[in-house]
Amino acid sequence: MTKSVAVAMIVTSHASMGNGEVTGVWFEEVTAPYYAFLGKGARVEIFSIKGGAVPIDPRSRLERGKNPASVERFMDDAEAMQKLEHSRPITSLDVSDYDVLFMPGGHGTMWDFPGNPDLSKRISKAWTDGKVVAAVCHGPAALVGPVDDKGNPLVAGRRVSAFTDSEERAVGLDKTVPFMLETRLRELGARFEVGTDFTPFAVRDGRLVTGQNPMSSEKVAHLVMETVGEERGSTAAPRVDAER
Repeated sequence: MTKSVAVAMIVTSHASMGNGEVTGVWFEEVTAPYYAFLGKGARVEIFSIKGGAVPIDPRSRLERGKNPASVERFMDDAEAMQKLEHSRPITSLDVSDYDVLFMPGGHGTMWDFPGNPDLSKRISKAWTDGKVVAAVCHGPAALVGPVDDKGNPLVAGRRVSAFTDSEERAVGLDKTVPFMLETRLRELGARFEVGTDFTPFAVRDGRLVTGQNPMSSEKVAHLVMETVGEERGSTAAPRVDAER
């Protein structure tokens, strides 16, 4: 019997942008992948930088009936909400227990993901150990610190997407975030790829899967599961894909 895929979903613990605005994780970037993973038979555990209750960006959780279907489903799912309200701290994550590290976004990640040693070393180890590393929207802020097995930035020379500079300007937070994510990833040597602003776009470069914005989160999840399947069943050369 094939062992089920184990996904460690790692989210932000940061709740303030420093300008008086509340932030956190973008809810749909948790919920849509969560059910996409479960729908493929995967097991999902939720970790955060500090552990405990995960802050949810209030702009991503509206009154009942006005949210995306996955958000509504998650809020009605006692087991799922328990995982989010009692997340495990990143320091308790043993990457050897998981096939995938997946980082959802939300502006909170821009403060507590980049350069976080506990997160970076786990992503680097996961990559070296042959795991799938994935992120969406601002989640690729987690890729600013990790290095590959040669000591180079993990993103260097690899196809990557993330929330774009133009999208950041469009939401009016380009002067608020500590840095522009697209620019930083390019500076690290990423082969940054984009789709149309605020439309689904995801890219896969071998075991690295990234998506551009909240609308891309489910595409990322599907590419992740496809990648795990190929890693388990084939030793062929890594595929390089993009989905719009």
